[in-house]
Amino acid sequence: MYTYLMLTMRTEKFNQEHVAGHYEFLDRLQAEKRLKMFGPFSDATGGAYVIEADSLEEAAEIGHADPLVASGSSELTIKEWKLKK
Repeated sequence: MYTYLMLTMRTEKFNQEHVAGHYEFLDRLQAEKRLKMFGPFSDATGGAYVIEADSLEEAAEIGHADPLVASGSSELTIKEWKLKK
C-alpha cells in the first residue's frame, strides 16, 4: 500500500449541497480502513485527506468518486506521500 495526499480545492461551481455526501464518502473510506486523516483548510478554500491505495490509479479512482469532485464543486490533486515516521 502507498500513501496519497488528496487535495480538494473549491471551484467556482462549488455547491454546499455536496458536502454531506463528501463526509459520507469519507466515512466509507474510514470504514474500509483507507482513510488516515482529513480536514478542511481554515481559509475555506478546500481541504485534504490522506488515504492508502495500491497505486496512483486506484487513488485517482477513489478520489474521483468523491461527490465534491464528481460534481465539479472541487478540483482534485493527488500526490504520493512518502511519510517519514
